[in-house]
Amino acid sequence: MELTLLGTGAPDGLPRHGCPCASCAAAVGEEARAATSLLIDGALLIDVTPGAAFAAARAGHSLAGVRQVLLSHPHAGPAVEFPAGLPAPGRVPDGRTLSLISGHRVRAAALDSPGTGYEVTGPDGARLLYLPPGAAAAGLAAAGLPDPAEPYDMVLLDVLGRPDALAALRASGAVGATTDVLAVHLDHTTPPGRELHRRLAAAGARAVPDGRTLIVGEYSAVPDLPRRTLVLGGARSGKSLEAERRLAAFPDVLYVATGGTREGDPEWAARVAAHRERRPGSWRTAETCDLTPLLAEDGPPLLIDCLALWLTDAMDSVNAWDDEKWANGGERALRERVSALVAGVRATSRTVVAVSNEVGSGVVPATASGRRFRDELGRLNAMFAEECEQVLLVVAGQALPLRG
Repeated sequence: MELTLLGTGAPDGLPRHGCPCASCAAAVGEEARAATSLLIDGALLIDVTPGAAFAAARAGHSLAGVRQVLLSHPHAGPAVEFPAGLPAPGRVPDGRTLSLISGHRVRAAALDSPGTGYEVTGPDGARLLYLPPGAAAAGLAAAGLPDPAEPYDMVLLDVLGRPDALAALRASGAVGATTDVLAVHLDHTTPPGRELHRRLAAAGARAVPDGRTLIVGEYSAVPDLPRRTLVLGGARSGKSLEAERRLAAFPDVLYVATGGTREGDPEWAARVAAHRERRPGSWRTAETCDLTPLLAEDGPPLLIDCLALWLTDAMDSVNAWDDEKWANGGERALRERVSALVAGVRATSRTVVAVSNEVGSGVVPATASGRRFRDELGRLNAMFAEECEQVLLVVAGQALPLRG
């Protein structure tokens, strides 16, 4: 089954007319995108956009052989002029299957927002799932789709706008390790240039330029997701948000909060509340500094936030702030705890994203205990990073890859 992407952008396209934002300014060449439209084997067209015939011609195709035109979402923009000779566009009722003379079968999926998703099976048995902008399938059974015995060969959806939709498909088995996940409906709310492709790769997805033709089911370079990632950054740098983004498209994440609770501290309570509001509702939370057992267990991904607070607890437990106790066994005890944590990271089979503070680049702390914490966190970060496939430094909200 051959798929040509006549467009990969949001309904208003990218760049938006007259918009001066950074994403629109950077949307030139292959990063400029018309509204998303799919041409399948020259016979099936999903979503008609302005200039569809010209887009097909630029891609080396013609719309003359199209036998069915389907719409997936309400069109709020200017009226679309349908190319002459195309069949009248329509929709398939949710849960119903349409069989085409070309040998394709199209099943309509109910969504959690206005519109219709489409599962397309080609004459060769290849299968793709397409979801319109801002939409997620309302559960495979509820959407009228069979629980797939095998993952789809290809899934096209709004990856950055609805990462929870991708997470739900992964949880159901509809998206597997070999599924080619393509980001479409790209808007000016997405980051510009390389940052877009970096974020998509972290979600196990990719974007292709308008006009690209792909073979559904043909092996493609699915992004290789790192199993262990360390995200470093200063205060309010965006390091926690970056870590959360990296797992937003995956189901059943366990968020490990190492900070515990602080009675009578409204500012701390506000910080915790802000973090909770950002997390997907399907994530679970564990408030603990006992990380080694979690790393040793099989299970869903772990997001550990953060190592600096874990170290504070570890230093509290060995009386590291007292010079005499530090010299008489405290330092040795802390080294043992850090070594056990690092060994757990090295041996874990789980996906792990850990957050830590990058310290020591500024003023030297005035107290011996402050300098001790700074030094020990620097050592912990270096040891933890050594066991990770990917290490990122976040500065002013921008993630800079240090490894991987």
